[in-house]
This record gives sequence, C-alpha cells and structure tokens, in this order.
Amino acid sequence: MISYLDFEKPVAALEERIMQLRSVNALHDVDVASEIGRLESKRAELLASTYASLSPWQKTQVARHPQRPHFRDYVAQAFTEFMPLGGDRLYADDLAIMGGFARLDGRRVMLIGHEKGNDTKSRIAHNFGMGKPEGYRKAIRLMELASRFGLPVVTLVDTSGAFPGIEAEERGQAEAIARSTEACLALEVPMVAVIVGEGGSGGAVALAAANRVLMMEHAVYSVISPEGCASILWRTSEKAPEAAQAMKVTAQDLKRSKVIDRIVKEPVGGAHRDPAAAARMLGAALGEELDLLAGKTAEQLVAAREARFLAIGG
Repeated sequence: MISYLDFEKPVAALEERIMQLRSVNALHDVDVASEIGRLESKRAELLASTYASLSPWQKTQVARHPQRPHFRDYVAQAFTEFMPLGGDRLYADDLAIMGGFARLDGRRVMLIGHEKGNDTKSRIAHNFGMGKPEGYRKAIRLMELASRFGLPVVTLVDTSGAFPGIEAEERGQAEAIARSTEACLALEVPMVAVIVGEGGSGGAVALAAANRVLMMEHAVYSVISPEGCASILWRTSEKAPEAAQAMKVTAQDLKRSKVIDRIVKEPVGGAHRDPAAAARMLGAALGEELDLLAGKTAEQLVAAREARFLAIGG
C-alpha cells in the first residue's frame, strides 16, 4: 500500500475506486473491465500532470516520502556483490552512513551513502540518516581505500543533515565533515555523487564534493531545511512552502544554476511508486557518468573537481 501525500488525494480517490471495482468483479463476476480501464487511464493522466507541476515544497515532501528507496534499496536493485565495510578505526561504526565494495554492471566501485531506514526500528538504528563524526570518518577511510585500489567512488546522498547532538559535537562533528569534504576534493579517482532524496547542509556536501553531481528528479538539495529557514526568517515553520520556493531547492532549479550536472528521471509518481525502475534509471545514469570520467588522470580529476566548485556562483 502506498502512503499518499496531501496533494495526491485526487489520485488516491481514483485508485480506491479502481480497487472497489476489482473487488466487485472478483466477487460477483460482473464485467467492469471497460470502466476499470477508463479509470486507470484517467489515474495515469492525473498522476503525470500532478507530478509534472509540483511546487518546491511538494517536491520536498516527495523527497521525504516514507516509502522512497534509500541506500540499501539501491544496493539491492542497482548493484551486485556489495561487500559492506564498517567502522572508522577510531571510535565506532555509524549505521547512518554505509559503504563498501560493489559492482555496477560489472564495474568495481566503492559505494558510500546515507541510510535512513524504512520502519521505526531501522530508522532508529540508522539514526534517520543523520551521520555522526564516526560516519564521516568511515567515509574518509573508504575513499582512501578506493584511491589506493584505483576504484571510482559513487555516493548516494540522502540526509536531512548531520546529527546535531552534543555527543557528536564532542567528537568533532564539524572537523569530520570538513575532512570528508576535503577527502572528496582530493580524490585521485573518479567520483560521482547522486542526491537520491534529501541533500541537507554540510552533512550532504561531505559526500557530494564530486566530479559529477547528479540529482534524482524529485530530490531536494539545500543548505538548510525549508522549515529551518522559515523559523529563522519568519519565526514560524508554517512558512516552509515559501522558504522552499525562495531557496531554489529542486533539481530543476539547481541544474539551471549549475550547482548540479544532471537530473536522473524517476518513474511517473516518484521513485517510491516503482523502486525497481528508479534503480534501473539510476544505474544507467551512473554508468554513463563513470564512462565519461574513465581514462582521466589523477591530476585532471582533481583539477576538474576544484574548478567545478570554484565556478559555482561566479
């Protein structure tokens, strides 16, 4: 069962009617196929038109959808031979940031990303995707390992931001994020980052300072959440829709401003409606991007990465 967002209520009503007709057809052997077909066509048109004109705030809601695929879902459906590696060799293993060796269509890569979890128990275990210092230090360790073995790095970014707890600050959260960003920029192997859901603040940038930065069609990427921005500017989170509009958080806005390089299409109705199709689209885009970077020298990769980020806002 799909969880419907507020703006999807007309679609939900149509889908409920379709289910009722199917139940009637099954119980009473009544031929309602033509009516079901008509409603399914109407549902498809309504879903397509709704998702073609989403506001920034609605896209934020889609990016946060509880059934949206996360790191482990993409690992299962777009990659093979995933070998998880844990721990930062300093403090602990942070499950909010996961990583390890993997294959993408036969190509060996180092895969790193945020995991939010998909139910109450797993969300708590993964700290809702909010990385702690040991998570970012683990990412640094894995990037250095990838560089040593000459493997391209792929990161899947999906976090509302780094964990803001006192214990994280005590263990050097800001320093860990800065070091992770520095490690991305200094990598001597190709790096491709994808914002697959939320890309929030430095916690996202720490895994996204790549040669090529991609965004899923309905993902969002910003320095602060719309609610946080609204609370600062208007002293109320109720202004979050206006904040999202002003902040230009969508993939389409960020592509125009050249903050990202490419938008990865999603199935109609968002990645949560067809995670397998979303994974195929993501895998194909990653393969193309890695092909573009293949053959470049370490010096070329580092220089291009530096030039890319210095040019933003210029």
